[in-house]
Amino acid sequence: MAKAKQGCKRLIMSDDMTIYNAAAQKEKLLQALLACQELDIDLSKVGEMDTAGFQVLLLVKRESMKANKTLRLLAQSNAVKELFSLFNTNAYFGEQAGLDIQATQG
Repeated sequence: MAKAKQGCKRLIMSDDMTIYNAAAQKEKLLQALLACQELDIDLSKVGEMDTAGFQVLLLVKRESMKANKTLRLLAQSNAVKELFSLFNTNAYFGEQAGLDIQATQG
């Protein structure tokens, strides 16, 4: 699901971010990034995440930086938080990583 407003698009990832979904999610996220200046990805519904899903997020982050676009990872599920903690990447993904989405909507 995607919602757009003034150059900003919000995607809610509702499937697990695993090897089984990685190719489709990669295309979906890269297309969304191309279509906007700011991309918010809501990760609250991700029940499982493996290194393939993690690599997709790394790719999207790298591409956003190359294109000088804003990427925010919002409302991480426990599965996402665990993997980000394991790889110590919260700082890489920015200050929004790990914040509750309700806190950013105010």
